Amino acid sequence: MAEVRDFNSYKARGGRKRKGRRAQIPEVDTEPQFSVVPSYEAEERTAPQSDGRSYQDRIRTHRIIVFLRRVLICALIIAAVIAIYFSWRDRHFEEIQITKSVHLADSAGTTSTRLKSDILQYSKDGVRLLNADGDPLWNQTYEMQNPIARICRGVVAIGDYNGHHIYVAGTEGPLGQIDTNLPIRDFCVSAQGVVGAVLDGQDVTWIYLYDAKGQALASFKTTMKDSGYPISVSISPSGELVCVSYLYPEGGDVKTSVAFFNFGAVGQNATDNYASGYDYPGEVAPLVQFMNDKAAFALTNKRIMFYAGSEVPTSQTERFTGEEEVRSVYSNEQYVGLVYSGGEDGAGYKLQVYNTSGTLILTRSFDMDYSEILFDDDQITIYNENEFLISDFAGNDKFAGTFPQGVRAMIPTSMRSRYILVTGSEIQTMELR
Repeated sequence: MAEVRDFNSYKARGGRKRKGRRAQIPEVDTEPQFSVVPSYEAEERTAPQSDGRSYQDRIRTHRIIVFLRRVLICALIIAAVIAIYFSWRDRHFEEIQITKSVHLADSAGTTSTRLKSDILQYSKDGVRLLNADGDPLWNQTYEMQNPIARICRGVVAIGDYNGHHIYVAGTEGPLGQIDTNLPIRDFCVSAQGVVGAVLDGQDVTWIYLYDAKGQALASFKTTMKDSGYPISVSISPSGELVCVSYLYPEGGDVKTSVAFFNFGAVGQNATDNYASGYDYPGEVAPLVQFMNDKAAFALTNKRIMFYAGSEVPTSQTERFTGEEEVRSVYSNEQYVGLVYSGGEDGAGYKLQVYNTSGTLILTRSFDMDYSEILFDDDQITIYNENEFLISDFAGNDKFAGTFPQGVRAMIPTSMRSRYILVTGSEIQTMELR
């Protein structure tokens, strides 16, 4: 065991060694002396600091400071993102540039349109899906006299008026074929691949629901005497709701009935799955359309009606169109656009845009002939074969220009400044700068 010396006692006794004398060694207790070492950790936690606060208070303050610092950083990031978004949203473009062109195989006699971010082309002989590089993703052959395509999100159904076949496909490929025993008068498709078809019998008109493989899921019949003739049908993206516009003769005039049917759990206990309906005497409704699973609209010769509800749709808003004739209707999941002839200051056309609740959010005039109008990413794109116009929902024009070649389809991409153009011989990528 190491020897412990008492250096203070040693100094007091003249610990310095004197010449010629033997150094005196102080007595040392045989019992070892121990001192209690204070617990600095405990003292630090309980003893007040120089500012009078305890250890717990200092930790609590530190945590609050860290939290506020993080909140501030998040707020700054959000503010920067919002600033960038509004700057990008309000950006005006000055020129176009074709950044990529790929050869397109012979597409004479085909109609080109958009299926998600890909290019759908169909004709009397078949349908195919291409990506932006022109690579074929899938194809389906058939024979039709006048093919009609109905699209809901990433699913397409192609049928022939007065024909007996409907082909269903998605972005991944063909899903199935539906064979009907009666002539097809109208049809629609959901995002799940469920097809609603109006089939014409001699005395009875049937409405059938099929899955993509052609299996009948449900059906109900209509007669002119009892319910009227169905002139338009639409199915919700989920496939649970069906909306039908019936035309019915009444006292020398006509009446339209817009009826909703629920084929989900709610409609199982209802007679013929009937959910709700509304009558419009003296009017004809040639179009009913679901915008999403909770919103639908119907258009008559006098007004546009908006409905809301995912189980039992109810009437929300009605907007009278007056004596003006609606030339065209365009819609997506958020907006409905009605095009009339004649705008302000002698313009050729007027566009009115409504949201899902039926609120009129934009009225604007334009002079350009159009083949299609797109609502995408808070932008409105109007185009024809030779020229296009892009504006925002405040009515501000962001770009107006001409295409280098005749365009059959203009397809928005995930970037609002980039479009895919389909011409007769090429697929082009166009950048707005």
